[in-house]
Amino acid sequence: MSLARDERKALVDLMTELGPDSPTLCGTWRTKDLAAHLAIRERRPDTAPGIVLPVFAKWTEKVQEDYTHKAWSELLDLVRTPPFWIKPIDELMNTGEYFVHHEDVRRAQAGWEPRPYDARREATLWKLLPITARMTYKSSPVGVTLVRPDGEHVVAKQGANGVVITGEVAELVMLAFGRDEARVEYSGDADAVQRVRSLNRSV
Repeated sequence: MSLARDERKALVDLMTELGPDSPTLCGTWRTKDLAAHLAIRERRPDTAPGIVLPVFAKWTEKVQEDYTHKAWSELLDLVRTPPFWIKPIDELMNTGEYFVHHEDVRRAQAGWEPRPYDARREATLWKLLPITARMTYKSSPVGVTLVRPDGEHVVAKQGANGVVITGEVAELVMLAFGRDEARVEYSGDADAVQRVRSLNRSV
């Protein structure tokens, strides 16, 4: 199985266990809101513009809200079984999406801990990180380098007065996707670090 499929299954299993009203790291969204988001993302292409363009956001929000009123089991089935057209692009389209949202649910629960090391997961996420990080840190006024514990690194933004962010691969991915709760360490000029920490990196 691909990582995207692994994470999809694990997320659905976890949401099944927790129910529709558990917290997530996605702002005010509960698990039912997150499930609705994932369902319309793959099944309602008419809502896609509203994810990135404010002028269409109200329509996306309306459709997502409608989906939250589906039976919980039905909504989870929609997330669990993607449309046929997803399969050829699942890894490209969904690896980051499902890993991060699985963590959004896991980490919103009391007493969460990082998952045990998994070499395949780490390798896949490391390949994903440069694309995501260069997109989310593109507006940084200073250089940004992401470093994993063995010293391998990704330059997210070229520039002077650089900031170095060190952490496990999963934590660096969560940070690049805008999750400030990620367990990482910053080093560099204090002002530069603050400017990087305050960037809007939501994806």
